Amino acid sequence: MRYVDQLPCAVKEENNVTIPMPDGVRLSARIWRPTASDAEPVPAVLEYIPYRKNDLTSTRDAIHHPYIAGHGYACVRVDVRGTGESEGVLLDEYLEQEQTDAETVLAWLADQPWCDGSTGMMGISWGAFAALQVAARRPPSLRAICISSFTDDRYADDMHYLGGAMLSDNLAEAGTMFAYATCPPDPAVAGERWREMWRERMDASRPWVLEWLRHQQRDDYWRHASLSEDYSALRCPVLASSGWADGYSNAVTRLLSNVDVPRKGLIGPWSHKLPHLGEPGPAIGYLQEVVRWWDHWLKGVDNGVMDGPMLTAWMQESVPPSTSYEERPGRWVGEPSWPSPNIGESVFPLLDGALGMPDDDREQEDRVHTVQSPLSVGQFAGKWASYNAPPDLPYDQREEDGGSLVFQTAPLAGRMEILGAPSVTVEVSADAPLAQLNVRLSDVAPDGRSTRVTYGVLNLAHRDGEESPEALEPGRRYRVRVPLHSVAQAFPAGHRIRLSLSTSYWPLVWPAPEPVLLSVHEPGSSLTLPVRPADVPEDAALSPFGEPEGCAPPAVTRLSEPEQAWTVSRDLVDYRSVLDIVKDRGLERYEANGIETGLRACEQYSWVGEDFGSVRGESAWEMRFRRSDWDVRVETRTVLTSDAEAFHVDATLDGYEAGRRVFSRTWNERIPRENV
Repeated sequence: MRYVDQLPCAVKEENNVTIPMPDGVRLSARIWRPTASDAEPVPAVLEYIPYRKNDLTSTRDAIHHPYIAGHGYACVRVDVRGTGESEGVLLDEYLEQEQTDAETVLAWLADQPWCDGSTGMMGISWGAFAALQVAARRPPSLRAICISSFTDDRYADDMHYLGGAMLSDNLAEAGTMFAYATCPPDPAVAGERWREMWRERMDASRPWVLEWLRHQQRDDYWRHASLSEDYSALRCPVLASSGWADGYSNAVTRLLSNVDVPRKGLIGPWSHKLPHLGEPGPAIGYLQEVVRWWDHWLKGVDNGVMDGPMLTAWMQESVPPSTSYEERPGRWVGEPSWPSPNIGESVFPLLDGALGMPDDDREQEDRVHTVQSPLSVGQFAGKWASYNAPPDLPYDQREEDGGSLVFQTAPLAGRMEILGAPSVTVEVSADAPLAQLNVRLSDVAPDGRSTRVTYGVLNLAHRDGEESPEALEPGRRYRVRVPLHSVAQAFPAGHRIRLSLSTSYWPLVWPAPEPVLLSVHEPGSSLTLPVRPADVPEDAALSPFGEPEGCAPPAVTRLSEPEQAWTVSRDLVDYRSVLDIVKDRGLERYEANGIETGLRACEQYSWVGEDFGSVRGESAWEMRFRRSDWDVRVETRTVLTSDAEAFHVDATLDGYEAGRRVFSRTWNERIPRENV
């Protein structure tokens, strides 16, 4: 990244500005704005998230907010209620209170003497969710949004459930927020009330996974704040981006298809990162694009920001399997609209235990293939949403394929490119009432190495919808369709396309209650790929993105080294297998305010042999904050297990001050399984 020290506008920074809410709670904000805005008001841009503006996101914030402010905007970073130095408590994600608070913040911003009355919202992940959800409420000052790594469907396409099956990230994200929501404010800002505020947060807290487990199918809990319930609610322009390695790649094209507002989509090779910080690379000059977006929609500048393709996407070239990449080779391609007229569906039938080509005119015979996958299928699946640290992309699929049904093409005679969401349609029957169908699409090189391209999951109880799942009738045949995650991928000549089907995909997906023998019937079964020509003339006319730019981050002193690990182990005496994940940021000191922070997160997923009742997930966090005579830490631990009838949650929360435990609470709860 190129750090820019000369910007069009001189910028002033205001720390710990308080914004009053109607109920008396005060939210804490950090503001960067042009010095001249005292006399010449400017539009305001809000980022609204719960991740602690004064320390844990301060480095990232300082790269992009001053940069945008230096181009003529008031950039405002607010911690949501109950986080950082904002008063109150945070009880769950995307609640009505959070959104009405955001509307109050936007009205407050529009009313400031340095604001011209126009506002925008931007962010990644929670910040993008907030922007999209608040935009659907149509606050009067909000003119446009820029969002990255988001979803418009909180049930079907988030980190909780996928295809009606529960993701292990349902536990992992709950563990993350269990820790963040119970951290104390900074005494230097909150004053003597800091202990009272901290105690209030810990007293109110519960493991978020409890609530998420109580809603195992689409209901009003998930419908709330899901734009997919009413796309017409969005009336402002949107610049939407994500990455193919992220879990949120589907929402960009779905948004482009369904909203009727000025819109642009951008999908790179990235994990869960903003595009100017994108990993795997190449990262791009995203902030320049954001400034152009704001200039047009908040200032009325005729700068051609809506020219060119509606969707710009990174067409990924074939690569050997790896759990991380510095760069993904490929090229940018553009689509004039979505769905695109450039893309057609090609159907690959299941034929004779293989994957036939679209022009294969042989009839499918009534062949039946069976599979009962071991629990080990999925141990190399990586994360639902890659964060690229520690290395968390899927590894070589050959070992996964050993416990799967595999159908593959003959070596391709020529290059094939796909862009969009593949799908699989199969005729299946099972010997149990609850079963999963997990589908992987892989690129197989001539040397046999297999790189996962995309995947999809279906809890077969959800075969007819997500609102009223229904158990299977053992032995009965069902025709089901499994959508896979959207992707752009080139398959070279000489490579094979492989389709792999399994009945488990643990620990990415929580297993069914018991082992299942699944039968796949060839007649009516096929893979559908969104094939794109490799020589679309408009691709050559795409304007190149600029080099990533931003402002230099503030000084941070590393006091201890970070630790990262992703370890798969198996004991062949007792057959216990474990996936251990460690994400430790080490101890750092933010020189601007003297706060020292430490963050260590450990996840563990284990099982014994083929005992489906032995699966266990654990998320443990330690977060530490200190400065001179202030030394506090929060420790959380959440353990999730299950049997055939229920999920079991055991959790603890401990707060420490100066090494002495000042708060402790334990939860032990049972939540019935509902066709999961």
